[in-house]
Amino acid sequence: MEEVIPMNPAHTDAQNHDRLLAALGGGNSSTRLQAALAAGTRADPALTDALVARCAIEPDFFVRDMLTWALTRLPAETTVPVLLAQLGSGRAQARSQALHTLSKIGDRTTWPAITRSLLHDADDEVARSAWRAAVVLVPAGERPALAAELAGQLGRGDRTVQLSLSRALVALGAECEPALQAGLASADPAVRAHARATERLLHDPDAGFDLAVDEADRIVALGPERTGGAGC
Repeated sequence: MEEVIPMNPAHTDAQNHDRLLAALGGGNSSTRLQAALAAGTRADPALTDALVARCAIEPDFFVRDMLTWALTRLPAETTVPVLLAQLGSGRAQARSQALHTLSKIGDRTTWPAITRSLLHDADDEVARSAWRAAVVLVPAGERPALAAELAGQLGRGDRTVQLSLSRALVALGAECEPALQAGLASADPAVRAHARATERLLHDPDAGFDLAVDEADRIVALGPERTGGAGC
């Protein structure tokens, strides 16, 4: 009778680990998606570095989202230091994904890492991720200062970028109103229109952003004296 050789669990785990790492870098996005799902299900802290590194270069949005989910399944004390290190990366996607994942983890002790340079990052995706992370992590006492910092970028970018900034300001609630007033008084019509559209969304969350922008553009173009002093 042939002798059965017992399987070495440690060896099997090492093989599975290696296969998972290989799949995370596979050429097929479906394979990478399944690997990220498996990593999250497995929730092995030893995968932290590989998951964070893959976030920095993964081209597929859905895979990146699954990688973030997998990282949120790991202990924060393992993932957070690795993610914070990514905020200084020269690769924009590394910074953006690290910010996104930190916002999902929600560890408020990471607030000091959301620096002014990240909030004003030249890359729109990084800045948008920083805005979203900031409104999640900001301490109560820092909210007015954050609102002022964000409002300083009113008028930036296309409508997608502007919508992200408006949503971040609206998420701060009434504490953003003084900062919006400064925008409404700007000499730049694009800033005034963005501030007015954001003000409308603050008071009427169901208002569509495009409609709010169009209305704000009309008011700015005509001047309040020709629109009956209309507000948003």
